[in-house]
Amino acid sequence: MNLFDIIPVRLIDLFEILLVAVVFYRLYMTMRGTLAVSLFVGLLGFLFIQFLVQVTGMKVLQSMFSALNDIYVLAAIIVFQPEIRRILILLGQTPLLRRILTPVAKAEIVPEIVAAVSKICQQQQGALIAFKRASGLRSYIETGETLQAAISSNLLVSVFNPVSPLHDGAVIIADNRIEAVRCILPVSRSKRLGQQFGTRHRAAVGLTEETDAFVVVVSEETGKISVAEQGVMISGLTIEELESHLSEALTAGIPGR
Repeated sequence: MNLFDIIPVRLIDLFEILLVAVVFYRLYMTMRGTLAVSLFVGLLGFLFIQFLVQVTGMKVLQSMFSALNDIYVLAAIIVFQPEIRRILILLGQTPLLRRILTPVAKAEIVPEIVAAVSKICQQQQGALIAFKRASGLRSYIETGETLQAAISSNLLVSVFNPVSPLHDGAVIIADNRIEAVRCILPVSRSKRLGQQFGTRHRAAVGLTEETDAFVVVVSEETGKISVAEQGVMISGLTIEELESHLSEALTAGIPGR
């Protein structure tokens, strides 16, 4: 008699174990480097104390913990709200949903963006350009100045000129148009970002933590090009690498890509 005779294991059980492992791994990767890890450890410590109280039979503390049991779920939703939202965004970024929800991006906007970034780098100006994909960016667009203009490299270079009153903040591109300029983006608090990244780069990562947007950043101090997606930043790109990342990001979910 072996262990499998005592505890029958079905194929669906193995699938369930694998699924749970994947879910917990994704949760860990999503929360890694954020305050949620410390909060989660603190929650586990709190539950361990509650277990000790029940084992030792402390009546007063048991009654107190019993009163708190009803609000555990609500408290967890409030405390881990950013992480829950990020997980839902990751679910929305599955290839099938992206194929359904992501509009087809016109290929001609990529050369215009690349040309603009190239000029901005040469002039060592800062830039922050966000591209809407499946997730709506209306709440961020409303923080800036509505433009709704056709995309052109000269216009983007002019917007980010230091003497322009519109150079602060981000340009948001939606439906292949410059929807708004001077937009305010959420700043990431992730500990994974090094001290060499300033507010502009943290704003780029912050937006991609809360939405599925793709963001291009040019450092005003170094002229280096970075891109942010899904809360991750890739820095030090060449113009050719930027074109490749941009083309892939804007055509994700398009049949045949």
